[in-house]
Amino acid sequence: MAEETRTAEHPASRRTRTARRGVWLAIAVAVGWLLIGGAVGPLSGKLSEVQTNDNASFLPANAESTLVADEVAAFAEQQSFPALVVVTRPDGAALTPQDLATAKSFADQIPTLTVDRDGTVADFLDPSPIVPIPSADGKAALIAVPLNADLAQNRTSDGELSLSAVTQAIRDAAAEYPDLQINVTGPVGILSDLISVFGAIDTTLLGATALIVAIILIFVYRSPFLWLIPLVSAGMALSVASAIVYILAKNEILVLNGQSQGILTVLVFGAATDYALLMVARYREELHNHTLHTDAMKAAWRGTVEPILASAGTVIIGLLCLLLSELNSNRSLGPVGAAGIFGALIVILTFLPALLVIPSVVLPIFAFLIPTVIGLGLSLVTDVSVGPFAAFGGLLAVVTIVAWVVFGIMRIRRPEWGPFSRTKFPPGRWAFWPKVPREGEQDERLSGLWSRLAGSIGRRPRGTWVVTALVMLILAGFSLTLKADGITTTEAFVERTDSVIGQEQLADHFPGGLGTPAIIVANEGSLDAVKTAAENTPGIASVSVYTGIPAGVPGSDQAPPKIVNGRVQLQATLADAADSPQAIDAVQALRDNVHAVSGADALVGGQTASQLDVDIASLHDRNLIIPVVLVVVFLVLILLLRSIAAPALLMGTVVLSFFATLGVCAIFFNHVFGFAGADTSFPLFAFVFLVALGVDYNIFLMTRVREESIKIGTRPGILKGLTVTGGVITSAGIVLAATFLVLGVLPLVFLREIGFAVAVGVLIDTFIIRSTLVPALSYDIGKKVWWPSRLAKAEPAAEPEREPAAAG
Repeated sequence: MAEETRTAEHPASRRTRTARRGVWLAIAVAVGWLLIGGAVGPLSGKLSEVQTNDNASFLPANAESTLVADEVAAFAEQQSFPALVVVTRPDGAALTPQDLATAKSFADQIPTLTVDRDGTVADFLDPSPIVPIPSADGKAALIAVPLNADLAQNRTSDGELSLSAVTQAIRDAAAEYPDLQINVTGPVGILSDLISVFGAIDTTLLGATALIVAIILIFVYRSPFLWLIPLVSAGMALSVASAIVYILAKNEILVLNGQSQGILTVLVFGAATDYALLMVARYREELHNHTLHTDAMKAAWRGTVEPILASAGTVIIGLLCLLLSELNSNRSLGPVGAAGIFGALIVILTFLPALLVIPSVVLPIFAFLIPTVIGLGLSLVTDVSVGPFAAFGGLLAVVTIVAWVVFGIMRIRRPEWGPFSRTKFPPGRWAFWPKVPREGEQDERLSGLWSRLAGSIGRRPRGTWVVTALVMLILAGFSLTLKADGITTTEAFVERTDSVIGQEQLADHFPGGLGTPAIIVANEGSLDAVKTAAENTPGIASVSVYTGIPAGVPGSDQAPPKIVNGRVQLQATLADAADSPQAIDAVQALRDNVHAVSGADALVGGQTASQLDVDIASLHDRNLIIPVVLVVVFLVLILLLRSIAAPALLMGTVVLSFFATLGVCAIFFNHVFGFAGADTSFPLFAFVFLVALGVDYNIFLMTRVREESIKIGTRPGILKGLTVTGGVITSAGIVLAATFLVLGVLPLVFLREIGFAVAVGVLIDTFIIRSTLVPALSYDIGKKVWWPSRLAKAEPAAEPEREPAAAG
């Protein structure tokens, strides 16, 4: 009898031992990831140190402006990087002789300004005179401060870029002259303001993203604990991805700019949270079907690993298509974004399941975060240091760990004792409190809003998809009004920064291109012909021959041209602002004219020419990469769904959603936000993100639909798949849209436009495409949607015709 009892108890004992092994494995994985996070965490805070934000570094080696830059380097041992200081009166009146004298004194003071602890501005200058040049209308004076291009890229003892430190020193000194308006603009001033904006990514953007995701997760789960698990996982994914990107950028394997870093932050948080929502939802579902939480996690992991891998793989492949780009900035975003998605993938498939199996691990993190976040908030508005709050949080975390160990022992030894006993709150389930999923209970998702919506689609599938498609087509029509032919540098800032104001003053009182000329290099024998062709070009204010002697030095006007390897250099001052569309048109006309000079082999470069080459490369990238991404995503869907018809349907809805999103963007950009336009690369970026990320929801929906179709037939499977995934897809879409909207905290038009476009596109995908159009179309088509797989040949008995069966 005893032997029979032991034999009967054997399966249960074996399950218990298996569960314990699963728990210990989860603990090992969680601790391992926490150690990894502690090791790589500091690297993520250093990303701003390896940024490169100048257009020239983005261009391919064969771009004309790049070729000119290579030739110009031979004309001087040191390259100049100008800061343009514009002096005007606040009331707009003409400068008096006293004002000009003050401007002269300020110019003389600039080299002596302190930059580093033991350094001055003079340590970073080229040997050129710094003198104020009055404007023709007498209302402004221009002081050109020629920084050495190499020294300007060095860092001060405080870790700040030298060009930013010089700019700030000049602006601080300008504040001592309240009777004059002094603005620092030009390449140095504008780049300094860009660096200042991107410097907020490490703090402002990350904090805002984490806060938004936390709020949404609390609302979605309505649990005081569960929201922290996906949030901690997303933070771990960002740390891992940032460390990978930092190492690659530090070793110059890829180029990182502020734009890519900002997108990396929201991309990782959004994708990791999406994958976490899918995993947690399936885990909750399986807890209704399994006694042991470790068995439920195994089933949940098996059920979600395929769609998560397919989703992440699709996004990674789509982003890596950017490697085909001619622009280094676009090309670098591919591996940067791919590293982010890879980090999210490995963390969600390992660290997140471990935290769900042993959710108590997050309690010490929670105990540390509460006082730390309070201290951080207080430090932003007061002089209180965050250090004591973090120390108190660390003490609370230690106490929590001890309490967790004691409490865990009590739950094992006395499983029915206390309000949080193992009987009332089985292992792996209490984190869902107050709605704790229990074995045998019906999943509430099977009888709610999504069940009713699925039933409605089952009753009227054709009418649903026809109406939805018409609405999408109407929105897509507005995409023709989108202005994506580029914006000026000053229009790229949402706020009127010091460099923007200075650029406006410069354009009002001087030839707009003063200080940033177009550079022409040509053969020595064609100098006169090239100079004449340049002077006859509309939009060119003046042309001078480079002699190697700085302007303002006595005798510089009479010096002969400097000749290097049989080539000469000319500088063409543009009549309009160097970043304006008129200046870009003038440079294109200048290129046409000097290229036509026989035997000159003339090339045109400079800042405006670089922007022109960027626009040309952007058009090339858009025409090449968009079709490649479509083909790659289509092939991935074919492999995933074992079908051709379903992927074709899904790709059609993706393209329709993309153009509808552009239509909404056109309406808001032109008539609500008042943006001057969009960057030439905007359609490409929007397409890559919307297709790569939007297809996630296709994958989440259709993999579950296929799984259910195998069991109960295609049309019931569509309704069941929509019912059980509708909530998680909607939540994932809201999270992803919210994270990209956080880009709006940065005062740059491009990032705000990308954030708005992705948010709108994701919401359209979530609430319209994936919730109505795709299910209704698939339901109307029926089992043929799986052609040519065997599912398309299922027996009719397994699939009732137009049966609006209860989704559950």
